[in-house]
Amino acid sequence: MKTLVCTTPGQFEYTQGEKPVLTKGSAIIKIKRIGICGTDLHAFEGTQPYFEYPRILGHELAGELIEIDGAVGFEIGEAVTFIPYFNCGTCIACRSGKPNCCTAIKVCGVHTHGGMVEYLSVPAYALVHGEGLSFDELALVEPLAVGAHGVRRAGVLPGEFVLVIGAGPIGLGTMEFARIAGGQVIAMDINAARLQFCQDKLQIPYTLNALDPDVTEKLAEITNGDMPTVVIDATGNQKAINNAFKYMAHGARFVLIGLQKGEISFSQPEFHKREATLMSSRNATRQDFELVVASMKKGLVNPATYITHRVLFNEVKTEFESWLNPATGVIKAMVEVE
Repeated sequence: MKTLVCTTPGQFEYTQGEKPVLTKGSAIIKIKRIGICGTDLHAFEGTQPYFEYPRILGHELAGELIEIDGAVGFEIGEAVTFIPYFNCGTCIACRSGKPNCCTAIKVCGVHTHGGMVEYLSVPAYALVHGEGLSFDELALVEPLAVGAHGVRRAGVLPGEFVLVIGAGPIGLGTMEFARIAGGQVIAMDINAARLQFCQDKLQIPYTLNALDPDVTEKLAEITNGDMPTVVIDATGNQKAINNAFKYMAHGARFVLIGLQKGEISFSQPEFHKREATLMSSRNATRQDFELVVASMKKGLVNPATYITHRVLFNEVKTEFESWLNPATGVIKAMVEVE
């Protein structure tokens, strides 16, 4: 079968690999769609933490179930996606209902080879029913679930102001699920086109450019002097994360979805006087995946909004580097596999 391997930072190579053989407790999916995410872009750049080369990228996936062992209720030929965070099932995190941060987690396309292939073997326990959704929609469930999980971690309540920093695909999904939870969403980014996208496509009521010298004053004005009670970072940018501490209301929660390699720093007295809460949000759980699928079926989220670029599998090597350039306007590139 044809595979696409990221051999070193900045380099892809098409190769021929062996089609996977069904093993106990596994499932084989014929890949139909591959969504390109920030993790893939960072891996190509050489800036992704926890990463080794060579690696087959891709974990935003959808396809046709062609073989299966050990998954009750699934049928051959069914359209599926899957939870790409393979967990051990026995560690403290797994026993506590947090398989998304398993101590021995293997993320498909990061720690193990991913879905830039024609056929992929995955644990049967990870499968998610397609529920009549299209392959395009199913390939977008995972990134939207990451945002949904961050919102759930934050415990967003109806009516409260939620500042989401970063208007990439993860940030946009976070905004959607903060809105669905009843929050009044404020989008922040440094890219004017992304902020316009938030207004035009997602109907986000408030947008702010982080480079505006009056951004703190504008946040205070929007929130009637209170400042946001929820701040969520979806940039993974050290400066953005450190700056965001000053945007918090007293009693606020700050959730880090974005990941960066360095250290964060903040004024402990300022943080302490707010009795603020800082937490990370890693990956997502089946609960989040099922919420996304249900939200798509109800029309609360329109996945087509996100897909701005579309290529065939044999075009990825040529086109991939262009998606690193903000001038291309890419929100979500979708790969079609024949």
